[in-house]
Amino acid sequence: MTQTMTPQQRLLATVRGEPHDRVPFTPIVMQWAAHHIGVSYRDYCLEPKHLAAAQVAVARDFQTDWVCAISDPWCESSAYGMVFDWPEEGVGVPRGHFLQSRDDLRKLEPFDPHRAERPRKRLAAIAAEKQAVNDDIIVCGWIEGPIAQYADLRGLQDACMDLIDDPSMFHAAAEVIVENAIRFATAQVKAGADIIGVGDAAASVIGPQLYAEHVLPWERKLFAGIHDAGCLVKLHICGDINPLLPYLADVGADILDCDHMVPLDRARQIVGEGVTLCGNFDPVSIARHGTPEAVEQACRRCIAEAGGPTSRFILQPGCEIPQGTPRANVQAMSAVAAAVWQQGG
Repeated sequence: MTQTMTPQQRLLATVRGEPHDRVPFTPIVMQWAAHHIGVSYRDYCLEPKHLAAAQVAVARDFQTDWVCAISDPWCESSAYGMVFDWPEEGVGVPRGHFLQSRDDLRKLEPFDPHRAERPRKRLAAIAAEKQAVNDDIIVCGWIEGPIAQYADLRGLQDACMDLIDDPSMFHAAAEVIVENAIRFATAQVKAGADIIGVGDAAASVIGPQLYAEHVLPWERKLFAGIHDAGCLVKLHICGDINPLLPYLADVGADILDCDHMVPLDRARQIVGEGVTLCGNFDPVSIARHGTPEAVEQACRRCIAEAGGPTSRFILQPGCEIPQGTPRANVQAMSAVAAAVWQQGG
C-alpha cells in the first residue's frame, strides 16, 4: 500500500498519474463555507480574511485536499469597471452590463491585479490560505474563462448572439480578457496558488460548433499562459458538457470538472487516461437533499465509473455544494475518499 501522503502530495500525484494513497477530495464551497464559520456570503466574497478562514476551516474539519479562492463571478468584472450592489446573502447584482455595444470595446483595458480592488483581495486571500496551510494542502486560485468573462461583461444572451451575429466582437474582447486573465493567474501563482481553477460556465450553452470555432482557441491560449507561470489548470464548466468532450480532451487542462449530467465512464472513454477527471454526483438531489448513505453510494459509483481509486480522479459533487447541505453529507463524501483505497473501491 502507498505510504500516507499529505493532501498536496496526494493531489499532485493523482494529476501526474503517479501512485497515491487514496482518492483526493476537493469540494467547491462558497456560501456553505461562509456559513460554516458564521459569516455572511457577502463578507466571504468581499473580505479576504473571511474567505481564507472559511476555506481553511472546511479543509480542516472535513479533511479536504485543497483550499480555494473561489467566491463569485464578479472579481475581474469589477476590475474592468462594473459596479455591483451586494445583498447580505446573495451574489452581487450588477447595476448594468459593461459592454452595451461594440463601441464599449474601447473601455476594455489591461488591469493590474495588485491595484484593482477585488483582484488584489483575491491575492490577499490566497496568501492568507498559503500561510495557514503551508505546503500541506493544495491552494487553488480562480479566474473566469474567456466566454464566461465576456458573458459577465456583456450579458449571457447578448454574448451568445454575438458568437452568431458578430463573433469579431467577442474575439476583440477576448484579446484583452485573456491577457488580463493570464496576468491575474500569474499573480495568484506568485501569491501561493498551486492550481488555477478556470470557470467558463457559458461554454456549456453555446454548442460544440461555436465552442470549437470561437472559444477553444482562447482557452488553449489561456491555459498555455498559466502553464508558463508554472501552475496546473483546472477547467470547470457547469452544466452538460457531453457535446464538448471531444474538444476538451486536448484543450490543455490538467483537471476537468464534470457536472452530474456527464457519465464519468463516458468522459473517461473520450478524454482518455491522461486527463484527471473531477466530479460528479448531483449537488442538489444527492448532496443537499440526500441521506449520508445515498451520498456514500453516489461517491463510490463516481470513483468506479472514473476508473477506480488508483486512476486520475478527484472526488467532489458536480458543482458547488449548496447552502443547506447537511454537514453529515459532506462528512460522508470525505469518509468515502479516505476509505475507498483500503476497501478496494
